[in-house]
Amino acid sequence: MTIAATFWRRKFPRLPKSDARFFELEQGTQVRGECHWQDTRQLHPTLVLLHGLEGSSESAYMFGTAEKAFVSGFNVIRLNQRNCGGTEKLTPTLYHSGLSGDIRSVLRELIKDDGLLEIFAAGFSMGGNLVLKMAGEFGDAVPRELRAIVAIAPALDLAACADALTQPRNFLYNRHFVRSLKKHMRYKSSLYPDLFPLEFSAFRRIRTVRDFDDVVTARFCGFQDAADYYKRSSASNLLSAIRCPTLILTAQDDPFVPFRPFQNSAIQENPHITLIAPPHGGHCAFISEQRGADRFWAEARIVEFCLDKSSMKEVR
Repeated sequence: MTIAATFWRRKFPRLPKSDARFFELEQGTQVRGECHWQDTRQLHPTLVLLHGLEGSSESAYMFGTAEKAFVSGFNVIRLNQRNCGGTEKLTPTLYHSGLSGDIRSVLRELIKDDGLLEIFAAGFSMGGNLVLKMAGEFGDAVPRELRAIVAIAPALDLAACADALTQPRNFLYNRHFVRSLKKHMRYKSSLYPDLFPLEFSAFRRIRTVRDFDDVVTARFCGFQDAADYYKRSSASNLLSAIRCPTLILTAQDDPFVPFRPFQNSAIQENPHITLIAPPHGGHCAFISEQRGADRFWAEARIVEFCLDKSSMKEVR
C-alpha cells in the first residue's frame, strides 16, 4: 500500500493555485510555505501541513490533504522543512527531526502577524514527530489559537524507525531514503563547502539512514552520534506533556514506523491524545476501497478531526 500510494496518479482540481510565503525562523534561515487562502482568511481556521523525510510541499499527500481542507473551509499552508522543495539556498543549516522550533515559529508568526484565530498543525512521518514534539514542549502553555494537532504515521521513536529500515524487507525504502539524502547533501555541500565539508571515504560508506545520521546529521547538527540524535529528538519523550487535542493515526502494518512505541502508557493514559491504529494502511498511505473523498482515508480523517475542533462558523 505504501508503494501504491507513492505512484498513484492524482489530480487536485479543487485546490486553487498557491501563493509562496517565506517564514524567517532565525537570522539567515527561511522556509517556504505554499499558501491557499480563503477570501477572508481571518474568518476561517488555518491548517498547516508538514511533510516527512525527503518529502516537500509537493508531496501528493500534502496536496490531497490541502484540497480536502480547503474545500471544507480552511486556509491551508503546505510548509517545506529547511532545505526541502528546492529551498537549499534559504538557509546555511540542515533539517532534522528535532527542529520542532521551526513549526512553532511559523505558527507564532501566523498568530502575531496575520491575526489568525484558529490554527491546526498536521504532520506526516518525520513531520508527525515534529508536531508532536512541539505540542509536548508547549505543555500547559499551548497558545489558545492552536486548537489541535494531527500526526499521521509519526516517527515518534526515531531509533526504532531507523532500525526497521535496515530489515531486509525494507531494502527498497532504505535505498530510496539513502540515495535521496546523499544526493541532497552533495548539493548542499556544493553551496556551502566551508560549512559542510564531506569526507569522501566516510560519505561513501553510508548504506543506511542510521549511517547517514552518524556521518552527517550528528556531525553538522550538534549531536554526539545518531543514537544521541534519536534520543534527544524523538517525540516519544514528550507525549505525556501534550495538553492540546491530538490525533495520532498510524497503521499496525507500517513497514518502517513500528507499532510497538504507540502502545506505551504515555499515549494510552493521556486524555488529550486519540490514537487510531487500523491493522492495515502502510506508511502514510491508507488507501480505502471507497472511491471519492475517502479513497485516501487518512487525509479525510485529518480534516474531519480539525472540523470537529473548530468553532468558527464560516468553516461550516
